[in-house]
Amino acid sequence: MKPFRFILVAGLATTCVAVWAQQPTQTVTIGYVGPTSGSMAHYGVDARNAVTLAIDDLNQQGMVIDGKRIEFKLAAEDDAGDPKQGTLAAQKLCDAKVAGVVGHINSGSAIPAGRIYSECGIPLISPGATNPQFTKQGYKNVYRLVANDNALATGLARYAAEQLKVKRVVVIDDRSAYGQGVAEVFEREARAAHIQVISHEFTTDKATDFQSILTAIKAKNAPAIFFGGNDAQAGPMLRQMEQLGMGDVRLMGGDGICTTQLGKLAQNAKPLANVVCAEGGLSVEKMNNGKAWKAKYDQRFPKEYVLFAPYAYDGVMVMADAMKRAGSTDPAKYMAELPKTNYRGLSTRVQFDSKGDLKNPQFTLYTYQDGVKTPLYD
Repeated sequence: MKPFRFILVAGLATTCVAVWAQQPTQTVTIGYVGPTSGSMAHYGVDARNAVTLAIDDLNQQGMVIDGKRIEFKLAAEDDAGDPKQGTLAAQKLCDAKVAGVVGHINSGSAIPAGRIYSECGIPLISPGATNPQFTKQGYKNVYRLVANDNALATGLARYAAEQLKVKRVVVIDDRSAYGQGVAEVFEREARAAHIQVISHEFTTDKATDFQSILTAIKAKNAPAIFFGGNDAQAGPMLRQMEQLGMGDVRLMGGDGICTTQLGKLAQNAKPLANVVCAEGGLSVEKMNNGKAWKAKYDQRFPKEYVLFAPYAYDGVMVMADAMKRAGSTDPAKYMAELPKTNYRGLSTRVQFDSKGDLKNPQFTLYTYQDGVKTPLYD
């Protein structure tokens, strides 16, 4: 009897596969936009990898919608972190009539792109844009999967005041939509926490020489710096702090500097050990099946994990979930399901508020131990 049972099950499985294979196939294109060239390329490549992984996982699941076997494919665009290039990429994806877009990592690119996607009726889910303005424009197609700058900068300011006992700080921002936004929130919350903001300095998101700013800060005897910007600038800044004898000065920042690459970019300079940064969401090890997912990611894309991958992965899955619930891959139909999302994702339980932000955003504070990004509370 045992051989007969085995043959029966095997035959049934073969029949199911045959029926599934005979169903008509519909190709559904998911767009992705992020910086895959320039100084921020590692952010964008990381997120693009995760979108690729999500699409592969969905195709292996064999999703069927409206009697059709869905085959997802990727249309990826590079915005180099530049708002103008980002809007051109958005229009290109609109013209290609993609079913939805995951991406625009940078707030400066994501904010103007939201209008373009709204006009062409395509959902946009950002895994990295943290400026609150992104979801304040009133567009019903725009969503965010990470905590915004209000949560990150507020958490950092409170930690600085209550745990680090910081009394005086200098704020620097790179004048980008992201850097300026997170720096302004931190400055406001630092003052509310009775931290003296000695000065607010400015640089650019292309700068690598901070000698003059740091020399001025050293003269003010500031024990801490908050930097609104990205790791491509924070790395050289930390090296130059060490060169100027500022090894004991603490550097704080948002998710822009809070990457796995910061230690390498800083060449493990002494001030790296004094970094405290905030990232929207849990550490990947504490996410839903996060360790196994990270191992899978690393096997497929060795040494390319940076920061936004879990949220980019969930962006694709949230769209697919809405399509399944709507019984349609047409954005005009499934977009109505996105506000109702209640999806157990990799990064979190995804539920959106009326603006398109997460209902219960979380964040994690990190430092660097022996050059390795490490959660402060684990």
